[in-house]
Amino acid sequence: MKIAIASDHGGINLKRHIIAYLQEQKYHYHDFGTFSDESVDYPDFAQLVAEAVVKGDYDVGIICCGTGIGVSIAANKVPGIRAALCHDTFSARMSREHNDANVLTLGERVVGPGLALDIVAAFLGAQHAGGRHARRVAKIKAVEQKYSNQVNG
Repeated sequence: MKIAIASDHGGINLKRHIIAYLQEQKYHYHDFGTFSDESVDYPDFAQLVAEAVVKGDYDVGIICCGTGIGVSIAANKVPGIRAALCHDTFSARMSREHNDANVLTLGERVVGPGLALDIVAAFLGAQHAGGRHARRVAKIKAVEQKYSNQVNG
């Protein structure tokens, strides 16, 4: 599994913990930044990860900011992204199994490193269940396509 990861300045310390975990577990990943705690704009980093996932260069993405909310909103603006903000392992697992989420977002000011690593493990360890859930994800994709056509057409 190939993972795209990024953060803004508010999530950089959590990202560092996650990268250490990914290295320990021998996951292939690419860090899209930021690389310092100087203030940056989170939509820029969310877009980098989201576009890398949509293009198929990476299987999933992980993005951190202070709350996880901003990067979730920004990533979900990229067609084809289903970013899930998770604060617990059950939601992380269900986001993959039921919603086929392809980006996990986390908030450094919301979850500590220990819980965050459990959430990452649950997210990466789960797979889309298909069946009735595939039908529902297809409906999400249809809505996305409908509005994409209205904007672009």
